[in-house]
Amino acid sequence: MAGTKQPVSIDLRGRDFLAIADYTPEELQYLIDLAIELKRKQKAGEVYQPLKGKTLGMIFEKASTRTRVSFEVGMYQLGGHALFLSKNDLQIGRGEPIWDTAQVMSRYLDGIMIRTYEHRKVIDLARGATVPVINGLTDRSHPCQALADYQTILEHKGRLRGLKVAYIGDGNNMVHSLMMAAAKLGVDFASASPVGYEPDKGIVESTKEVAGQNGAKLYVGNDPKEAIADADVVYTDVWASMGFEAEQKEREIAFKNFQVNEELTRYAKKDYLFMHCLPAHRGEEVSEGVIDGEHSIIFDQAENRLHAQKAIMAATM
Repeated sequence: MAGTKQPVSIDLRGRDFLAIADYTPEELQYLIDLAIELKRKQKAGEVYQPLKGKTLGMIFEKASTRTRVSFEVGMYQLGGHALFLSKNDLQIGRGEPIWDTAQVMSRYLDGIMIRTYEHRKVIDLARGATVPVINGLTDRSHPCQALADYQTILEHKGRLRGLKVAYIGDGNNMVHSLMMAAAKLGVDFASASPVGYEPDKGIVESTKEVAGQNGAKLYVGNDPKEAIADADVVYTDVWASMGFEAEQKEREIAFKNFQVNEELTRYAKKDYLFMHCLPAHRGEEVSEGVIDGEHSIIFDQAENRLHAQKAIMAATM
């Protein structure tokens, strides 16, 4: 398996994992290498339980398949226990200040994972907590997914630096985390979105600065063909993320020329990889031929959510 080297130890104990931007290139690479090593151990049947006796609280204000299952199973495999907490199970659903919730949960738990809407809520939770807080997704970023994605690319391509990742679609939380991780890891990144649906300008500017420091190229524009040209990896996401369902019809019109299909992928490299963070809408953002075709590695990246998040929990908790 590519990248199966013993990770050089970096001390991340007590750290939050809120955004890719908070971690250095060396720290991100350490987490990826650790994820690959933990995956090797799990496949080999080696018991590894550094979190034995520890508990993770999982706050879900947004529903999920992959996030819940991967965190819960991952915590179990690391020897700990995970608690599923919906917004209806907690007093924050009835107006308790996030600071109070953070303080109380820190007395009971060894770590907190939250999947929510507003990124501000995750920041406030982390400020109030005295245990590590992990961002399971917000409307601004999806760092766990991005970490798992670059682990997957490394496994398939054998390297990261110098590759080109092309993202076609909505300028959402996914593209924010993907392009910052690319900039940190020396990966060229290009994104194409319809006018009015581009990534956040502030995040783009900060990513450009980081990319320049690490020898990575960044393109953010509105032309799918230009973005996908000579790409090693082609990535897309749903056109209307959770919370934007009311805009579905409007977005279908705006994004009609941004479907990742056989015609568009002809501009990528012949051995390109196709990725999607799932769930996918076949026939909308991606054709069935691409997502179910020979280039697709969507289920490898879905599996790696487990291993990447185990690395984050093992390192920080």
